[in-house]
Amino acid sequence: MRVLATGATGQYAHHVVAGLAAQGIDVRGVVHDPAKADEARRAGATETVRLDLADADGVAEALDGVDGVFLITPAFHPDATSMALNVVGAAVEAGVGKLVYNGVYHPSLSLPNHAGTRPVEEALYASDLDFTVLQPAMYVQALAATYRNALETGAVVAPWSKHSKMTYVDYRDVADAAALAFVERRLSRGTFELAAGGMVDRVEVAEMMSRVAGRTLRAEDTDDVPPGPEGLATMFEDYDRHGFHGGNSLVLQAILRREPRSVADFIAELAA
Repeated sequence: MRVLATGATGQYAHHVVAGLAAQGIDVRGVVHDPAKADEARRAGATETVRLDLADADGVAEALDGVDGVFLITPAFHPDATSMALNVVGAAVEAGVGKLVYNGVYHPSLSLPNHAGTRPVEEALYASDLDFTVLQPAMYVQALAATYRNALETGAVVAPWSKHSKMTYVDYRDVADAAALAFVERRLSRGTFELAAGGMVDRVEVAEMMSRVAGRTLRAEDTDDVPPGPEGLATMFEDYDRHGFHGGNSLVLQAILRREPRSVADFIAELAA
């Protein structure tokens, strides 16, 4: 089997390349910058292709000879929805056998980065593709930068309330689920929310980080919202008011046939 994997050099999706390779799948890794092709190969890609997902002709060419597609688009990209729809349409035309879409947890939320995934899911549901839709929670890997900053400053900060309860998932578990979707029929034509068990606020995160650091790290609030793409500040405001609720790990546990990695597990790794 050969799979076209978008985001092959991405901060998170490179884990999918490794997961596919571990299943014995040949990976054609999509790279935007050809200078990063070696990164995709190191992750496990057998070949790479330079591709802009907005280029319909380029997408069609990249799909030649593949049996499946792993689709993820850049977070908060203004054309993320149209790029994803472009890939779905091209996959239908090419007769691709399988498409795994990395969407977002709770796509019914009105947040732009959530709402933008709904047309993509609708297109998949209306197609004859053998699809699997993955809806992962907040990636726990984002806490690595938080921990590094806390070691320097003594403060565990984020641009939302330290008391907001958040739902996380380890992206390595998402990658494992994505790889399984290509080799196991039980995930065919299903939509799956992926989360580690429970919710944590930043006070609890700071306690976990303090234990592994061997010193006190304080959870603090900040008024400084980092600059970013349109929609990011809106998301932070929503997290500040409501948190990011969920934390039911039943689905992910069933897919993986094991307990998902927890927030505490990941934080413990940071000090290793």
